[in-house]
Amino acid sequence: MSPEDLDALASLHDPVRRSLYELVSAAGEIGRAQAAEAVGISRTLAAFHLDRLVEAGLLESGFKSPARKGPGSGRPAKVYRRAKAERVVSLPPRDYGELAAVLAEVVEALGADERAEEAARRAGERLGRRRRGEPVTDVLRARGYEPYAEGESVRLRNCPFHALAERHPVLVCSMNLALCRGLLEGLGQDPEAAVMDPRPGECCVALSKTNEN
Repeated sequence: MSPEDLDALASLHDPVRRSLYELVSAAGEIGRAQAAEAVGISRTLAAFHLDRLVEAGLLESGFKSPARKGPGSGRPAKVYRRAKAERVVSLPPRDYGELAAVLAEVVEALGADERAEEAARRAGERLGRRRRGEPVTDVLRARGYEPYAEGESVRLRNCPFHALAERHPVLVCSMNLALCRGLLEGLGQDPEAAVMDPRPGECCVALSKTNEN
């Protein structure tokens, strides 16, 4: 746990900044005017708080060209998205991520990928049984996946295992898929609705929209 992590998370104590951060996280990307309208504050105040979140390392900013090109189309609009860097606070300090990375190396060295997937599916099933009767999106949201509807699918904006997946992508993504399938099975839904459908910046798993409820 670093002082930067504490400072970054302390900035979310302000209710307006916390609302803006949650809004940007849910939207994926949003401009100042949209953020101001959604939270119910002025555009100037929204810009102030959004820029403070950028300074804290919680958001990233960029510019998006207007859809209409040519004279009178206006200047590029400033937009915000959640920062890629992770912030972790644990009191007292803990480091489960490093141990998980060591265990992943052991699994790969032993060629025990299938057993790891089976264990992940059983873990997902147990979780699903405990939450049976709840919408799958609520269960996924509680686990940090940040689900959102897109057409006939439910996509997952966040991968809770992102840091580990970067180091061991094949193993972690296959276990993630198995975990999601086990979760659906435990909830009494079709486990095969969870499929591998990777997209940059999102979880590698997507669900059929028919499993939203």
